[in-house]
Parts: sequence; structure tokens; C-alpha cells
Amino acid sequence: MARIGVINISDGRDYVHGGIAEFIVANEDKLVRALQDAGHEVVRARLPVSANTLATSVAREVEAAGVDLTVLHYCVWAFPHFTMLAAGQLTSPLVLLANLDPVQPGMVGMLAAGGALDQVGRAHTRLWGDPEDDAVIAAIGVRATAAHTVKALRGQTFGRIGGRPMGMNTATANTDQWHRQFGVDVEEIDQWEIVRRAEKADADEKTRARRWLERHANVHYDGEKLTEEILERQIGSYLAMRELIDEWHLDFTGIKGQPELTQYFATMDVAEAFLNDPYDWNGPKEPHVCATEADMDGALTMQILKHVAGTPVLFADVRHYHGDRDIWDLCNSGQHATWYAARSDDPAENLAKVHLFPEVFFFPAGGASVQHIAAPGRMTLARLTRDDGRYRLQLMLGEFENYDDTTTEALVKMSTPEWPHAFARLDAPAEVFLSRFGANHIHAVPGDHRAELRAVCELLDVTLDEFTRG
Repeated sequence: MARIGVINISDGRDYVHGGIAEFIVANEDKLVRALQDAGHEVVRARLPVSANTLATSVAREVEAAGVDLTVLHYCVWAFPHFTMLAAGQLTSPLVLLANLDPVQPGMVGMLAAGGALDQVGRAHTRLWGDPEDDAVIAAIGVRATAAHTVKALRGQTFGRIGGRPMGMNTATANTDQWHRQFGVDVEEIDQWEIVRRAEKADADEKTRARRWLERHANVHYDGEKLTEEILERQIGSYLAMRELIDEWHLDFTGIKGQPELTQYFATMDVAEAFLNDPYDWNGPKEPHVCATEADMDGALTMQILKHVAGTPVLFADVRHYHGDRDIWDLCNSGQHATWYAARSDDPAENLAKVHLFPEVFFFPAGGASVQHIAAPGRMTLARLTRDDGRYRLQLMLGEFENYDDTTTEALVKMSTPEWPHAFARLDAPAEVFLSRFGANHIHAVPGDHRAELRAVCELLDVTLDEFTRG
């Protein structure tokens, strides 16, 4: 959850403030308690602002605490210049919250303060209602989550392993633009580092990991494309990536893979799947966003979704549209995190539904494809794309569906049965999606996170391009 600053703004007349101070603190107590109950960390100003000196000093203290979002709370009439002085010390996004009390004109104070901020071009969000109202707290939470996500991006490093894959311009972004708009640096690393480090990776750990996979997943060796040796080479690639991530302090990554690694070394399916998972053979871990085909905009989308949703993120090609069913087959080699097989924190429960199949002819070097059918449920699907150089977030709701075994087998055989599949019913007509969507890759997380992502777009100056059937 986010770290939220709370500053109450009061009347600047001593005799008025003295009569309302207890009322302000009582309402502030309610607000702080409700935010904490919702899981947020709250940084509370030491006093309500009743003088210009306090406006500056308490705002500086809240700013120094590193908050993601600051709530300026108006439960009484408040001198507007106190808001202006406080806002001048704050770099976090601002929420102006007014109590609706027929006696104390907090709403009037918020409107006066908001108008003053408008005059100087300081962006803010206005909310109103009782500080214990669940809807009010949820609305603050949406803004706080978005602010936390945007703040978390700034100063991060993306590790790009390899270059542009197979001529895909949509997978390659402008590093200057990333610095300017998102505050993200890009570290360029050669794919040879995976080969070199995979060969030197601990042999005992590679064997232990292979046996763990053989116990928990369904491994289909064929003696040619998939052998124990090749599977351990893929595990070594995962260990190589973990080493690179730690050594270069990489926050998220992408691996080119095609055509060099997939033609001469091994597919990166095992490495990519387990990097995105919240576990491996050593136990629970923080999921690390890794995009296949070194997809920069895909990885950035996934990193945003991870911060917003707090779950692993699914990466897929928009592989096929079944017009007779109005469903999409989202499928891309072994990129899907195994967590999506059952969405369980128990890896054994997920891996029981996972098959490691020999790779298909696209990838002559061989290796295992990490195949499963994504578990059903409501999903938020999104993708950062660029329209004439400007970023937009293409956003929609969807529903992942599961079917009986016969239907599922028939559907997967229509494309590539060895690869993972998510069967999605999108909240967008096919003709709209295919006419507007700006990439072949799409990303998803469970639940409805559209409100938070809309707020992220505002904070990052990204155009929102939302798809609906309405």
C-alpha cells in the first residue's frame, strides 16, 4: 500500500481556530484511522495549519517523510493561501478533501483553495464526503496507488538483454523519452552474458531445479528437442538472469531471445516464466517483470501493472480470434508465469497444471515450452503503445474462461498446443480492437484496476485509450 500524508488546513484567525481546533483533530483522527484500516501508511502533520509559518513547516516535514500522495483536509473554512504555501513545499500529487458539514464550511474552503491552485496550474484532485465513508477512502486509495506506482518507476533501471527482436519496432522505445517521461534508465546487456553465465551456473543447483520440476510439473522429454541436458541449460539461463539482475541492480528486464538464442542455444521460456513467478525451487520470492522479445513498452506496462495490482503479470501475443465464440486466444511461447495456471501461492498447485513440452519448429535450439491454460476470472488488460511518438495506455476489462477438456483441446490445437493459452472475452468488439490496438503483445492482471490506471495516466501525461462495448 501507499504512504499518504495528511495535512489539515484551518482558519488563520486565532480566536476562530481556537474554537474549532478540537473539531479539526477529531475529524483528522477519523480520516487517519480509516486510511490505516485500508492498509495505508499515514504521515500525519503535527498540527493543523492555522498560520503561514505552519503551512510551510508542516508541509516540509510531510515532504521529508517521502509520501506518495498528500491529502489536504478541509473540515472548516480555511485560508486559501495556507494551501498555496503548503503546496509549494510538496512534490507529491495532491488530493483536496472536504467534509460536507452544514455548520462548518469545509467545502467552501476546498473550493477557494482549489481555485487558487488552478490559477497557478498546480494539478490536484478534489474529493468530498465523510472521512469514514468507504467510498471516500477508496477514492483516496486509487490516487495513492497510482502515485505510489509512478513514484516507484522513477529511478528504476530496465535491463535490455539483446536488441530489437525480428524487426519489431513496437518492442523498441526511445531511451531519452523514458528518462524524461518515466524517470527510467535502460542498461544494454549482450545476450552472450546469458550463454556465458548459464554454462558456469552451479551444476548441482541446475540438477536440483530440474528434479523439482520433474516432481511438480509434467515434463515431456522427447530425447531430441527436450532432454535433461537442454532443460538444465534453460535453468542455467534463469540463474544467469538472476545473477545479472543482482549484479546490475535491474528492476525489470527483457530478453531478445529470437532468433539467436532460440536458434543456437535454447529458448528462454523457463527463464522468463520463473522470473515472472512469485516462487522458484528455492521458495517464495518477489516476482520480477521480464518481457520476452526484449519488449520495452511491454515490460514497462508490466511493471506498472505489477505495482498497481501487486500480482505477477501475464504477457501474451494476441494470437487468434475465435469469431464463433467471441473469444481471443492469448498465447506466446512459454512467457506466461506458471502462477496463472491456478493463481495459487502454492507452486505445486500451479505446476500440477503445467506441462513442459518440447519446443516447436520455430525454435530449432530446443528446450521446454512452459504450457498451461490460464485460470478463469475477471482481468484488467492493458498495453502502453505509441501514436505518432506520444504514449497512450490502451486499457480494457476482460474475462478469462475455462472450458471442458474436449473444447479446450480443440481450441489449443487450432494454434500452437505446446504453448500456454489464456482464453479471453474482451470488453471490446473485435472490429474495434483490431482497428485500434497498437501492438501484437498484451498484458493482464486479475481484477478490475482501471481506476488506478486512469490515475496513472494522468500523473504520467499518458493518453488514456479505453476500450469498452458501451
